[in-house]
Amino acid sequence: MVKNKKLAKAISDANFGEIVRQLEYKADWYGRTVSKIDQWFPSSKLCACCGAVYQGKWSLAIREWRCDCGSVNDRDLNAANNIHIEGLRLAA
Repeated sequence: MVKNKKLAKAISDANFGEIVRQLEYKADWYGRTVSKIDQWFPSSKLCACCGAVYQGKWSLAIREWRCDCGSVNDRDLNAANNIHIEGLRLAA
């Protein structure tokens, strides 16, 4: 990657912007919609079972967590479920 962090971020953002543009183009082509989820949406800290939000900070080393409702959540799977639910909510 690029040693200059500001330049690396700009390059990364530009590439991501192109991915979003292509995704929106293809979705429109096939009559689909793309829902954009806010970058600050607490997808990994929101329990998909009960909706409780964990308020503390986590390190990336924490891969699994137990909610007060008793559900055990894999961080990535839980985030994917929450993003899916939020996308459906935004599309409605």
